[in-house]
Amino acid sequence: MGTTRRVLAVAVAAVAVAGLLGGCAGDSADGGSADGGATGKITYFTFTAAPDHLKELDAIKAEFEKQNPGITVEVQTAAYADYFTKLQTAMAGGTAPDTFEVNYENFVTYARSGALRTLDDVAKADKDYDAGRVYPKALAAFQQDGKQYALPSTFANVVLFYNRKLFDDAGVAYPTADWTWADEKAAAEKLTHKAKGVYGDYQPVSFYEFYKALAQTGGSFFSADGKQATFNDAKGIEAANWLLGKPGTVQPTVAEIGGKADYDTALFKSNKLAMWHNGIWQISALAGTKDLDFDIAVEPGNTTKASAAFFNATAVSAKTKKATAAWKWARFLSTSPAVVQTRLASSWELPAVNDQAAFDSYLKQNPPANRQAVFDSLGSVALPPVIDAQQAKMQDLVTKALEQAASGQSSPQQALDQAATAVTALLK
Repeated sequence: MGTTRRVLAVAVAAVAVAGLLGGCAGDSADGGSADGGATGKITYFTFTAAPDHLKELDAIKAEFEKQNPGITVEVQTAAYADYFTKLQTAMAGGTAPDTFEVNYENFVTYARSGALRTLDDVAKADKDYDAGRVYPKALAAFQQDGKQYALPSTFANVVLFYNRKLFDDAGVAYPTADWTWADEKAAAEKLTHKAKGVYGDYQPVSFYEFYKALAQTGGSFFSADGKQATFNDAKGIEAANWLLGKPGTVQPTVAEIGGKADYDTALFKSNKLAMWHNGIWQISALAGTKDLDFDIAVEPGNTTKASAAFFNATAVSAKTKKATAAWKWARFLSTSPAVVQTRLASSWELPAVNDQAAFDSYLKQNPPANRQAVFDSLGSVALPPVIDAQQAKMQDLVTKALEQAASGQSSPQQALDQAATAVTALLK
């Protein structure tokens, strides 16, 4: 999924969660029936399957029902932009699906609202469950107050795409895992040829890139006690300046882009962009592009490495009457070898399993040749900072502040000071 779709989904989720908190008031976080419900029909609501992976989901469903006689799965899908609104409507109306997808950015609010059933009891009772098969950082991401509220299903992360031909033509060495911001900047300047319409770099000036850059330079978004925004300190200014120094020099300005959707994708595909900070979901989008020779590398850091990673998981409704059956479906989506292979074969994000051997087929696919960079990036994951029930507002405040600084309406310090004050107010 593209960055625009991800941001839109979080914005929609803010509305959904606001209603969810009211609709689920009084529910127990450990809800569900006492016996758990081991058989029968369960419902599953998903956003990652539609519209590109419905065939794969049908195959996964059929295999699950084959392995689990007595359980049937009714699949419900929605477009990413509509998903959370529909989920909230179902919850408010008392028709919440038994199982549904949840992304990390909105997980905390859902867990705290009482909308999710804790999974520890059903996991403990399941002799076939191996928590060690799940990628540890993904598993931990969906825990709250020491309890497991969802099982990770997929992940995607951000890497540095680069155009090998443009590097060769300019006589610049390819990016390596050891690169720093200084290396990237030096290369970008050499690779930029505005007269030819060629740019050396592209990194959006946005919340998602800022929090990651802040981590890459050793900064913290919040104070240690989580009560104050601290991204306006010296490290924050350093991160902001890293992003703000690119438009108009080594990458197009907002005015030059002119609001064109997927402008950066078109630029990269047409051999007019040398380096591109984007997610691994773009690999399938680039497949088959004529005359495009590209590879990927771990994103450069400043004082340390930090890579953005996005996790999706399967949660179980607190109101389900089929908790055991729902758990088995969530576990299947998380760790089943059949699901892992289906996702890898179709480039349906990547399964969040702690099993390098399972990814052998993925690593052999080319391009890009250096798919190992996807997994090397997981060694230094920077998860997005989250605020309970105010996620979209927080992200919007930070992005608008950066845009104001980019347009010259205020200095980076002034813009981040104002944003930090506003975000701190959201924490109270």
